[in-house]
Amino acid sequence: MTFEEIKSAIDAGQTVHWADTGYRVHKDRLGQNLITFEPNGSTIGLTDRSGQRLNGEEAEFFIAGPEGGDEKSQDSQL
Repeated sequence: MTFEEIKSAIDAGQTVHWADTGYRVHKDRLGQNLITFEPNGSTIGLTDRSGQRLNGEEAEFFIAGPEGGDEKSQDSQL
C-alpha cells in the first residue's frame, strides 16, 4: 500500500497493519500517523521525519479483513 492508500484507509475507518497483525497503523489525537506494536505499545511514526518515506515497505502494509483476518494472504495469491 502506498502512503496515500494507507492514509485513506485509516480515514475511512479501516484497520491497517504492517508486517503482521501485531502492528497496527493508526492516527493519534494529534493527527499523526503511527505504527504501534499492540502487545507492548511500542510506537513509531508511519514515515521518516521528512514525511516522505514509509517506515516499512509498501508491500508489508495491509488492511485487516473481516473477523480480524487479513487481506495480505489473499493478495499474495494474486
